[in-house]
Amino acid sequence: MLVTINGEQREIQSASVAALMAELDCTGGHFAVALNYDVVPRGKWDETPVAAGDEIEILTPRQGG
Repeated sequence: MLVTINGEQREIQSASVAALMAELDCTGGHFAVALNYDVVPRGKWDETPVAAGDEIEILTPRQGG
């Protein structure tokens, strides 16, 4: 299915946020995921479906100053 990830359209196979993160090799580390502008808590990734046309933002924390 076609979704938008960080502003770029991509074809994916995953049906959930957790499966998408594995498909994109975003395992381990610290990531935040927003699905259609709503942050998805990590504990809900397995049960949160991804559908065609969704807009997904994957963010990593950064230190600044």
